Amino acid sequence: MNKLRIMSVFGTRPEAIKMAPLVKELKTREGIESLCCVTAQHREMLDSVMDVFGLTADRDLDIMTPRQTLSTIASKCLTGMDGVIEDLKPDMILVHGDTSTTFAGALSAFYHQVPVGHVEAGLRTYDKYSPFPEEMNRKLVTQIADLYFCPTKNNRDNLLREGVTDGGFVTGNTVIDALKTTVREDYRFATDALNELDYQGKKIVLVTCHRRENYGEPMEHIFTALRDLALQNEDAELVYPVHLSPVVREAVGKHLAGTPRVHLIDPLPADEMHNLMARAYLVMTDSGGLQEEAPALGKPVLVLRRETERPEAVEAGTVAMAGVEYADVLRMGNELLRDSAAYAKMARAVNPYGDGNACRRIADAIEWHFGRREAGPED
Repeated sequence: MNKLRIMSVFGTRPEAIKMAPLVKELKTREGIESLCCVTAQHREMLDSVMDVFGLTADRDLDIMTPRQTLSTIASKCLTGMDGVIEDLKPDMILVHGDTSTTFAGALSAFYHQVPVGHVEAGLRTYDKYSPFPEEMNRKLVTQIADLYFCPTKNNRDNLLREGVTDGGFVTGNTVIDALKTTVREDYRFATDALNELDYQGKKIVLVTCHRRENYGEPMEHIFTALRDLALQNEDAELVYPVHLSPVVREAVGKHLAGTPRVHLIDPLPADEMHNLMARAYLVMTDSGGLQEEAPALGKPVLVLRRETERPEAVEAGTVAMAGVEYADVLRMGNELLRDSAAYAKMARAVNPYGDGNACRRIADAIEWHFGRREAGPED
């Protein structure tokens, strides 16, 4: 019996972190040939993840250009994927989440009549412009996909309400699988500044902020609040790996550069980010992935957005919505830094994103779909 050719397509750092353990799990299956195509929508940050997880791309579209637009990303992905699909002839294409690479990869697979598996399916805010363009990307992929790998029951319920009744599996989130391989107690950072932080005597606040929906006034409010949070709490140190986006870097330079107890550093490899998170006191972020990773490490998260497509962690109590207004971000940051009871309540919350076996369930579901396994995975 011929091996199934399963091709994973991704292009950004968050996608790569979550797809890396799945690519490796598929490689362990005797009946599967695991292929990898990267678009390099984010070149430098993608490459660091590939290095950390020891992955090599079978095809690299290398589409990134300075100040690229959503249109150029999508069009380059589409045209580049034509040759890749014709050459590698995959039996199924896996895409992840909600990026422009995700949508273009799924659309290209459809044009070539190749089945699509959607990893991290079913997330919704029900506002097509927030997050932008992610909400519409994932809704469009839902219409194309054949298999849906949902991190939580809530995600599958979203799909059921939209009429998707076949091909849905509750697998957990693959990011938990990734954390199992990267976080170590004896870890030493390659970034020297991180080794010099006082993790026992200071409250380390890990910050990220990069979403397009926060460009402009929201980012101005967030960064001003973060500045004042650092100035008002001498026992805290803010560490901000700054996204490579020129828009983000300009705003950070304007509002946070030179602020005492604020460490502005370059983006970190996945293993450094995970181990910094494991040692941090608190996470403040507009990232989707960190909302899933931090709870698995017992770290409270303040979300710097108006809404989230990950309500499970909010319901579990480990994540709270701080929004994008100056007063709210500052107030909620101060509460967790100064109120030990409020902090302990969030730090003890249950992580709702799975047991670290998502990749095994996804691989089992793929084998079942193609008739190579008698039964699909249990939720």
